[in-house]
Amino acid sequence: MFRPKIPTMPTPTRFTAPLAVVEPTAIEQHPPATAPALAPAPSRPTVQLTPGTVFALVGGGTAVVLVVGTVLVSMLLAIAVTAASVAVCALVIRSLVSTQHRR
Repeated sequence: MFRPKIPTMPTPTRFTAPLAVVEPTAIEQHPPATAPALAPAPSRPTVQLTPGTVFALVGGGTAVVLVVGTVLVSMLLAIAVTAASVAVCALVIRSLVSTQHRR
């Protein structure tokens, strides 16, 4: 019951030539067997869009566009505010340095 079933003499799967030199005229050549034609794969089922799914897709797409647009605009606004504050700091430091040299 628990012993593995191992074949004692496995059948060869292909013809192997002997180790001795075989003359080319002694080898029989057979044309390769053609594979049987496969049945065509079943076509994919068509997707049926109901009015509810269309509205859900449009609503979801609109929400994605609005969220991505809001994030991009807020990032642009953050960059603009940072650039303006750096420019103001540069002007203040420049004016402080120039008044130090005059005195």
